[in-house]
Amino acid sequence: MGSCDSRSRPPGVAPWMRAALLAAWCVLGAVVPMAAAAEAPTREQVKAAVDKVRADPNMPGTKTEKKLRFKERDDEEDEPEKKSGSLDWLRDFVKAVAEGARWLVWGLGALALAWLAIRLHRWMQVRAGGARPGRALLPSHVGSLDIRPESLPDDIGNAAAALWQRGQHRPALSLLYRGALSRLVHAHEVPVRAASTEGECMQLSATRLPPDSQAFFVRLVGAWQLGAYGGRLPSTAQVLAVCGEFDLHLPAATPAGSPKGVAA
Repeated sequence: MGSCDSRSRPPGVAPWMRAALLAAWCVLGAVVPMAAAAEAPTREQVKAAVDKVRADPNMPGTKTEKKLRFKERDDEEDEPEKKSGSLDWLRDFVKAVAEGARWLVWGLGALALAWLAIRLHRWMQVRAGGARPGRALLPSHVGSLDIRPESLPDDIGNAAAALWQRGQHRPALSLLYRGALSRLVHAHEVPVRAASTEGECMQLSATRLPPDSQAFFVRLVGAWQLGAYGGRLPSTAQVLAVCGEFDLHLPAATPAGSPKGVAA
């Protein structure tokens, strides 16, 4: 009698099931990379999607609103700093101009002092009477009076007398004093200078004129001062006497061999 095998065998897998599992695995292998790719869109895809959303008329657009608000303290503190920074160039310009003006004032002051020193030196030389004789140093004016010989008439005494008799008293006295100074300077070499006063002229003439001519010049200066500064006129007799003696005591030129101041 034959015997039966009592061991159990696992049931076999049908061939069709194995084929189905293999197909599912293949499909799954293809779907997983596609899903992974779908999860990471490219930049172009993102830009296209954003543009599409913006173009949708149902989506609200952007809107700009302005609102008033109180200025913060920090803003107030920053604003002066900004303004200060923007005015730096102007401040520098003003400083440069002020510095230049300061140097200009100093320069002008130095020039003024130099000019004043030169003028003072010349004035002192004039007041001292000059150290060197010569026609180049002879003054053309004493104060405001023109003492050049060409500005005076040849006969000073008669010309002054004619002015006085016509009632031109001050011009007559001025002509006498101008003529006397001109004769002192050009004929008698008295060191009269442009700034010499009447008193200084009388002191200077005393060293060069003889006594009678010096006394005449003192009388002439007295008549001139009385009319020019005293507010009253000398007498007609006094003036005509000075006019008549003018060439006697103050000749235009001293003849050779004769004392100075005395006509030949």
